[in-house]
Amino acid sequence: MGKKEKEKKEKPLDKMTAKELRELALSIGGIVGVHGMNKVELIAAIKEERGIVDDQAKKKSFDVRQLKAKIQETREKHLKALEEGNTKLADSFRRRISNLKKKTRRAA
Repeated sequence: MGKKEKEKKEKPLDKMTAKELRELALSIGGIVGVHGMNKVELIAAIKEERGIVDDQAKKKSFDVRQLKAKIQETREKHLKALEEGNTKLADSFRRRISNLKKKTRRAA
């Protein structure tokens, strides 16, 4: 009796690997583009498909891709400021890039 109960229980989505999440998403069926998604996107899609709502209020949820896009934009501004000879502005952009990198490490 104990073995059957263990088989029915499913691991929490957060503890599953990306491979396991892809298999689960494919078995559900209503999710498109499973193989192109990362773990966070897979969890969100599975929860949406199953109708699971997260009541946990996070302070700020940073998406690594958005942060990296911001880093790239800030790098371009940094290089432009260096070309113009504005070292104070370039330093401020350099500090922003450093802070954004720290946020990506925390978000990962």
